[in-house]
Amino acid sequence: MKRTLLRTLVFFVVVLCAWFAVQYYRDRTPSEEEVQLFLSEEDGEKKAIAIPSYSGTPSIELNGNVPAFTREEIRRIRGENYSPLDALGRCGEAAALLDRTMRPAGRREEITEIRPSGWRQKKYPGIIDAEPPYLYNRCHLIAYSMTGQNANECNLITGTRYLNTELMLPYEIKVLEYMDRTDNHVLYRVTPVYNDDELVARGVEMEAWSVEDEGRGVCFHVFFYNIQPGIEIDYSTGESREQQEIPAAA
Repeated sequence: MKRTLLRTLVFFVVVLCAWFAVQYYRDRTPSEEEVQLFLSEEDGEKKAIAIPSYSGTPSIELNGNVPAFTREEIRRIRGENYSPLDALGRCGEAAALLDRTMRPAGRREEITEIRPSGWRQKKYPGIIDAEPPYLYNRCHLIAYSMTGQNANECNLITGTRYLNTELMLPYEIKVLEYMDRTDNHVLYRVTPVYNDDELVARGVEMEAWSVEDEGRGVCFHVFFYNIQPGIEIDYSTGESREQQEIPAAA
């Protein structure tokens, strides 16, 4: 009888401790690290992060390399979400809750008819290592390999070959490899950043956070500059020219 009573008492103590632990973690004030990830729920808006002008480094980490999704966004973002083109025909933010079931399996659509804002294509043989040596790609914000979205004008910007294949691609591969080896989801957002009324984005902000393991599998927040080594770009129009070397001072 005493043993039964003792077991019952221990059981209730364990249940009570567990209940208090749940309440504590649910209601406690977030730590400083968590505040970086989960912004204020009061405004529910993404915090504006200052991005310095390009100074020779093709990519930079933002917010300590921690995504800036709000709690509300983590609850709300499902499937794929693309911003409508603005009055200048420019793409906006694209966000998705990704998993490997969204990977494409069918035939890829043709996209050559789509001309993103600032599309002024030009070849640079001897500078761009590709055949043909075109400066620009129709650059997907959310990669085709993630969702199968190809001929979607709200997902295609005028991006340099360097931006598309050298900067964005390695991070896209990180996300794809993670989804291939797990059944987990990745919250993913890519935001093109423009200066004023310029037609070509100065770069793209990319965020990714693996949901089920709370970022232990995938967690990054980076900005990639839309540049091409050896080429000067007029971001207002998309026109470009070979970069001229500055002569050394006498």
